[in-house]
Amino acid sequence: SKEFSSASSTTAVGTVTSRVTRNGNAVMEKDSLNHEDFAGDRGMIDDLFDETYREKEGPKPPLRYVWRNIILMSLLHLGALFALTLIPSAKIQTLAWALLCFLVSALGITAGSHRLWSHRSYKATLPLRIFLTIANSMAFQNDIYEWVRDHRVHHKFSETDADPHNAMRGFFFSHIGWLLVRKHPDVIEKGQKLDLSDIKADKVVMFQRRYYKPSVVLLCFTLPAVVPWYFWDESIVTSFFIPAILRYTIGLNATWLVNSAAHMFGNRPYDQNINPRENPLVSLGALGEGFHNYHHTFPYDYSTSEFGWRFNLTTAFIDLMCLLGLASDRKKVSKEVILARKMRTGDGSHKSG
Repeated sequence: SKEFSSASSTTAVGTVTSRVTRNGNAVMEKDSLNHEDFAGDRGMIDDLFDETYREKEGPKPPLRYVWRNIILMSLLHLGALFALTLIPSAKIQTLAWALLCFLVSALGITAGSHRLWSHRSYKATLPLRIFLTIANSMAFQNDIYEWVRDHRVHHKFSETDADPHNAMRGFFFSHIGWLLVRKHPDVIEKGQKLDLSDIKADKVVMFQRRYYKPSVVLLCFTLPAVVPWYFWDESIVTSFFIPAILRYTIGLNATWLVNSAAHMFGNRPYDQNINPRENPLVSLGALGEGFHNYHHTFPYDYSTSEFGWRFNLTTAFIDLMCLLGLASDRKKVSKEVILARKMRTGDGSHKSG
């Protein structure tokens, strides 16, 4: 339905039905309210929950540690702690530059690999896709192709063995632990079966994938460090540790909090049968990605929230891009559909807030 676009809110929702499925002991009530119609409008359904998946019987595979990642992540966070001691002596321009680098790199994840490429919730012109790819390399959270694959698997098999950062395995695992151990075999198996033809067809994404390592060295570490040192004579140590190391570490943890805190702490006004929650603090740090109960209920909504720009800088950015003619076709769920869903599967918290 073309009503499902930027011109108007989605009203083409037909009948609202639900079905209950069991996965292990978990009872999942999932909505079939023409999800496939909405998904068809985007040309994809691989970010919708798969009710047919069953976890394998028997013991879980043993943990296999990735020592390289454990050592690098430890060093990175130690470097970030050292960077905090440099803040009092840093020039105001350096701190402003670090903030700008944080915002740009965050948009590379939120507006780029998440809302544009993972969910296809809006369309972007070539110049905007190039900007978001540059910003994505500055964020250094795996190349866009790999990020999208992992994220679609996360939505399709949320809170199961096939979810890369399954929150049922605890806060630490869903936050950073999933990067420190080998993936569960089901994550690999399901990831290989996803349809990623849309991503493979995007020449900008595949160019980034081909030259990802040099792009990260240049955009995540070199450029953020060189600018303060060259343009306003900041010390090279401060230039490297604040805009590069500290900014990168904060960006990582802001994204990880969406996987951990926003799957554990907060209310569930849209669907109390799923784990993701509404978490305003996470939204603040992750530029609007903390409205997570909404996002897992309506993954195709470009705003990941029903509240527009509230705690949601990414939505404001996408709206500005549309105003400038660089983006179009924003997918949005109507107020009527949202309210019906709240009444039917929500935890009742919407009445008080």
